[in-house]
Amino acid sequence: MGEIARRRLIVLDSLAALGFVLLPQVSVLRPAVGGDVATTTVWLSSAATALPLAVRRLLPVPVFAFVLTAACVALAAGLGPTPFLAAAYALYAVAVTWPRESRRSAVVVGGVSAAGAAVLTMTGGQHYEGGTLGVQLVFGLLVLGATWASGAAVRERREGVRRVVEQAAERAKVEERLRIAREIHDVVTHSVGLIAVKAGIANHVIAEHPEEAQEALTVIEDVSKRALRDLRATLKVLRRDPEDAQDLRPVLGLSDLPELVRTAEAAGVRVELRSRCPEEPPDGVALSAFRIVQEALTNVVKHAAPTRCRVHLVAEEGALTIEVADDGPGPGPRPIVPGGGLGLVGMRERATAHGGDLTAGPQDGGGFRVSATLPY
Repeated sequence: MGEIARRRLIVLDSLAALGFVLLPQVSVLRPAVGGDVATTTVWLSSAATALPLAVRRLLPVPVFAFVLTAACVALAAGLGPTPFLAAAYALYAVAVTWPRESRRSAVVVGGVSAAGAAVLTMTGGQHYEGGTLGVQLVFGLLVLGATWASGAAVRERREGVRRVVEQAAERAKVEERLRIAREIHDVVTHSVGLIAVKAGIANHVIAEHPEEAQEALTVIEDVSKRALRDLRATLKVLRRDPEDAQDLRPVLGLSDLPELVRTAEAAGVRVELRSRCPEEPPDGVALSAFRIVQEALTNVVKHAAPTRCRVHLVAEEGALTIEVADDGPGPGPRPIVPGGGLGLVGMRERATAHGGDLTAGPQDGGGFRVSATLPY
């Protein structure tokens, strides 16, 4: 709670305290006593029970104890049960801040209700003119019990809201960690996979065909530079530096697919790219589509190169459809590229994040096919 809001609440409590000072002077609540001494006693009792309420938010328990004691003294002096209203006002601040569990709150409320019922039983069946000490005590106990129950309910509701907020924050942290892991995985595995493939080729042909090894090293250099650039852009997104607000998101989308295709072709995959997008998908969907195609091409390079691959995208009627299919492993030896098996998991997570689905598996005629639908 801010300092200004706290001061305003204290001002409101001060006004309420002034109201409780004047409350016993209302004709319908005025105690049936007379004389100058009685009037002075009423004013003193009202002030003793009401003025401490101005600081009930600062010292809830001491204020309630003092006000309740003053109310009991006033009741014993024959000044009526009105001071118990001030005690109830002080009790509410205790109830909403009481640190114990709700079971103990129920015990307190039950004890107050039982005490009220016992007094009512002892005094019931008799007739009083204007009420007696027993009736007034029952009134005070019932008011305090109802106040405690209300405050405990408010406290439990606030605790429930706090728990929901904490759970939402924890879920957000988990989702953020997963998002970071996906971004780093997509950038690193794609680039490192291509580098591993070309490095294996260079190592295999360097003795007999140095020109092919030189070409492979050139590809490794280009892919390494591009990987560093993508990692730098991803880290800028994660840092969210206000001074670099213009570079908060790497510009990756459907327009970047040709560059992705050129990288795959440098690793020995002949890619046929077709894109039909009469509608422009949102940036988030376009980025997820780019990552899905990137991971699918990485898998083709790692497990099937050299081979042919088809990448088809269609964006219409509020959905972006992606299909990446290859013809299967080509002839000749291929370098073994280790992988963590998280590529398909990451692709499915990206599709699910947009309410879509993804299927992946071998084709009947050979090869592997990845198909995804991202609604927007």
